[in-house]
Order: sequence, then C-alpha cells, then structure tokens
Amino acid sequence: MKRTRIPIGALIGVLLLPLVASAASLTTIDGTQLQTLMADGSSLRIVDVREPELYAAGHIEGAINMPYDEAKSRILKELFPNERIVFVCHGGPMGDELGRLLAAKGYPSVYNLKGGMKRWAGPVVRSSVR
Repeated sequence: MKRTRIPIGALIGVLLLPLVASAASLTTIDGTQLQTLMADGSSLRIVDVREPELYAAGHIEGAINMPYDEAKSRILKELFPNERIVFVCHGGPMGDELGRLLAAKGYPSVYNLKGGMKRWAGPVVRSSVR
C-alpha cells in the first residue's frame, strides 16, 4: 500500500474551510444580482435607508423604509440573523456602513446594493409619505 503525503498547509485549509465559508461578511452586489436574489423564491429583506420622501418617490418593490438616521438603533432589533438582508441607499456608502455592523454581529447573509438607487435600473414602486 502506497502512502500519500498531504502538505500540512493543505490539510489545515481543508479543515478550516467550513469555518471560513460560514463566516459573516458583507457582500456588495449590483442590480442584476439583486434581481436574481429577488427571483429565487427565498425570503429577502430589502432595507431602503433613504429619507421617507425619497423612498416614497421610488423604491424597490418589497423594500421597507428604515431611514439611516434611525437605522443604527433599529437594525439589531428589527432584522434577524436568519434573514437575507439587502441595504439600499442613495449611492452605496450608508448601506455599506450598516451592512458591516450586521456582519460584525455575525449575520451571515448581508448585502449592499452597489451604487444604491442611483444605479438601480429595475422597476420602482411609488407610495405616499407617511
């Protein structure tokens, strides 16, 4: 019987792969990727962090409005680790910041829409301001 030697680095990599794959992180996605997530049939929380007036003027279907100024105090109370969460803002930075906060708390499926609503080419829903 021939013995095969496996380099220790490769062995450690194989053993750690499940830990790395399950680590929480923020993923930046574009509009096409968001539309794919929306169409796959799995639950998705789209969180629009713009002001209520901008949200009402046009937002992604199914999005909830959680204005950025309120979001830091609300996200850990209203969004849960078992959800896939996508942040949407004007151009991206506010969603990045909020997404990093959730990822740091161990939320495994957190996304930010690259370019925010400025770059969103999909359909929008208009509503009245509350």
